[in-house]
Amino acid sequence: MVILANSINIKKGIIILGTIMSFVSLALISCKSEKTVPQVEAASMESTIKQVENIDTVGIDYIMGKFNPETHKLFTEIPTKYADRRGLYLRIEALEAYLIMYEAAKAQGILLEIKSATRNFEYQKGIWERKWTGSTILSDGTNLAKSQLTPEEKAKKILEYSSMPGTSRHHWGTDIDLNNFTNSWFENGEGKKIYDWLQNNANQYGFAQVYTPKGKERPHGYQEEKWHWSYLPISSNLLEEAKQFLNNSDIKGFKGSETAQAIDVVGKYVLGVNKACFLP
Repeated sequence: MVILANSINIKKGIIILGTIMSFVSLALISCKSEKTVPQVEAASMESTIKQVENIDTVGIDYIMGKFNPETHKLFTEIPTKYADRRGLYLRIEALEAYLIMYEAAKAQGILLEIKSATRNFEYQKGIWERKWTGSTILSDGTNLAKSQLTPEEKAKKILEYSSMPGTSRHHWGTDIDLNNFTNSWFENGEGKKIYDWLQNNANQYGFAQVYTPKGKERPHGYQEEKWHWSYLPISSNLLEEAKQFLNNSDIKGFKGSETAQAIDVVGKYVLGVNKACFLP
C-alpha cells in the first residue's frame, strides 16, 4: 500500500522516506475528495513506501496557522476512538499514517491516545496570552502577571513549553501530543511501555519525537517533550518552508510579540528541533 500525500507541500520534487513493515492496510483517500476517515482492516503486506509528490509551497499563512482546520479541505476530524475528545483535527494523510501506527501498537498491547493535534493561530494565541497575563499559572508555579521579569524573560518562561502564536508546529496538522503531558509519566509503568514502543517503532510509520533532550545535539528550543510526535513526510517539508520564508518580524498580533526578534524565536525555537525533523 502506498500512502499518498497531496500536492500542498514545498518545492522539493519526490521524497521517499523509507520502507516500513506493517500488518494493517488503510483505504486510500485523496485530500481533494470528501473528508472521510480511512477505514483500517487487517492485512498482510511486505512493505510500504511513503512518498510526497509534486511539492508546492503552502504559503506563510498556512505555516503560521492562519486558517480554520474545521473547514480546510486538507484536514479531517479525528474520531474519538483515537482521541480524548471531539473537535481535534489532523491533515488527512497524517491521520492515515497514525491509524496504521495505532493498530500496530494496539496489537502489541500498547494503547495510544491523541491528547492534542492541530491548533491554529487564534487557539495558540489564547494559550499564550493566558500565560502572559497570569490567567494560567506556569507549570513551575510562576504567575507572570505578578513576576518582576522583563518582557523578554516572561516570553522565555512561556517558551519553555509553549510556542508563540505563528510559530507552533501544531499549526501544520502534522503534530500530535500522545497520552500525557508530563515527561515523568513516560518514565515508569504504562507510560514507559508506551514511550519505549514509540522510540522503537514510530519511525517505521513516519513519526518522530520533535523535542528530544536539550544538549549538544539540540542546544536551543523547547524543553524535552516525550509526548510530542510529528509526521515527517509532511512536516519536514513545512519545516523547510518555515526555514526559508518565516521571519521573526512576521511574529506579531499578540501580547509579548515584540520580544520575538530579540529572542530569535524562529532560529532558536521553530528550528530548534530534533535533527530527524529536517529534510535529508
